[in-house]
Amino acid sequence: MRAISQHVYGGPEVLEVVEIDRPAPGPGEVLVRVSAAGVNPADWKIRSGLVRRFGDPPFTLGLDLCGVVEAISGQTTRFAPGDVVYGCAFPPRGAYAEYVAVPADVLASAPPSIDRVHAAALPVAVLTAWQPLVRVAAVAAGQRVLIHAAAGGIGHLAVQIAKARGAYVIGTARAEKHDFLRDLGADELIDYTTVDFAAVARDIDVVLDPISGDYGSRSLDTLGPGGILLDVRGTGPDRHAVREQARKRGSRFVEFGFTPSGADLEDIADLVEYGNLRVVVDQVFPLHDVVKAHEISETNRVKGKIVLVS
Repeated sequence: MRAISQHVYGGPEVLEVVEIDRPAPGPGEVLVRVSAAGVNPADWKIRSGLVRRFGDPPFTLGLDLCGVVEAISGQTTRFAPGDVVYGCAFPPRGAYAEYVAVPADVLASAPPSIDRVHAAALPVAVLTAWQPLVRVAAVAAGQRVLIHAAAGGIGHLAVQIAKARGAYVIGTARAEKHDFLRDLGADELIDYTTVDFAAVARDIDVVLDPISGDYGSRSLDTLGPGGILLDVRGTGPDRHAVREQARKRGSRFVEFGFTPSGADLEDIADLVEYGNLRVVVDQVFPLHDVVKAHEISETNRVKGKIVLVS
């Protein structure tokens, strides 16, 4: 099969198309013929060596996928060959490939109302938005929720999830993306290039922050009593100072990393089917144009998600 591999850390140019053996599903796994794979900022951070949790190259990137179950192990009963599924994969056996073997419990049936490209754009970003907002903060009707980078892959989904739970949603984004976010349900928008969000956002119950850096301490200034700051960046500067500031103010600070979960993806598929959640795909590239996809991803100017198709 074809896959994208890299033998060293570096820029997008280290990614190359290779021919490797098709994997076989192990105990509890299914073999998925990949139709589409999402491109996440985490991918280029792993590629460059900024994140090294998966060991050294060679490996295949790709955390998001949608495809068709090709084969199952004898211990797997959740799916059958021919099922269309979506979910997560991880290096060294990532989703930038024609086939990938993954644990069945990180997959769910793909939402039938959307195509495979859009389903592949969902898993990592939507779990990174849904799990902290729902599982950690338990966002509820009437709360004020501030979403940073609201037009990005995580942010535009977080806006919709918070809105579906009845929250008043404020987003930070460039002015040219405000109409897009209003269409997704945002109640109030702040152009962070002209306005200091910390000076205008007040009495916030929950902040979702995929940026970190100085956004952490500034976001604490927006919280009301008992508010919570959810840092979902995953990598970046030490948060010790922000954690101490939050403690002294009586606020909660949570560094959150998503957990692959087929059960959560089933709940999220229901949101999609009920019309409460849609994922926006900015650009689609064939698998062999992965270098271009990574170059664009690294600009941090993507509206929604980038997807590769096999």
